[in-house]
Amino acid sequence: MRRVLIVEDDEAMSVALRDGFAYEGYEVSLAKDGEAALDLARRKPVDLMILDVMLPKMTGLDVCKRLRGDGSAVPIIMLTARGQEIDKVLGLKLGADDYVTKPFGFMELLARAEAVLRRAAASSGSGGAGTHGALAPLDACEVGDLALDFRCHRAAKGGRPVELSAREWELLAYFIRHRGEVVTRERLLDDVWGYNAVPFTRTVDMHVAKLRKKIEDDPAEPRLLVTVHRLGYRLNG
Repeated sequence: MRRVLIVEDDEAMSVALRDGFAYEGYEVSLAKDGEAALDLARRKPVDLMILDVMLPKMTGLDVCKRLRGDGSAVPIIMLTARGQEIDKVLGLKLGADDYVTKPFGFMELLARAEAVLRRAAASSGSGGAGTHGALAPLDACEVGDLALDFRCHRAAKGGRPVELSAREWELLAYFIRHRGEVVTRERLLDDVWGYNAVPFTRTVDMHVAKLRKKIEDDPAEPRLLVTVHRLGYRLNG
């Protein structure tokens, strides 16, 4: 049974989400503030976190940042208020996997959750039903001076450990499978994010920029993951 942690201080919404996910067969845990969410996530690992941005004691953005700082790759979907684009941007930069804007329908959130879980399963090589599920899982490989072990989720650049988020592992896996090809942003949104409704392709650009900071010698002049003007990205090496 898949386990989801719902972090929401609005009791009515929290109960509605709990009942919805429980009906769909999830084991559900609840937290009403950021500190409780962080403590629970550290003590009881889950498969997915639904994380509101505006929370008492510690914001959802801070919870996301702390978890990623701990090395946690748990998929995170953030709930943001309508019009708060800055929250969406910060959430993605801090390592969130997706976001849903309030108000939203439960079926949309469920579809996003299942897409995130499929991608996480495919990235870990567990043979999920997502885009990569039919492909053989990646093992260990090298790109330039970057050494990657996809089974253990360990990365090193020039012999020094590099911490990668779940989404960064997915992006690298996709680029490696299509090494040397020009991959468009739209293709990445479809195949890595798993849906067509992302409102802006900057989602891809932000994740690529963050990934470059970890794998490039000079992120401003990338040599491994390069931009192909007006087309997309290409992985060299």
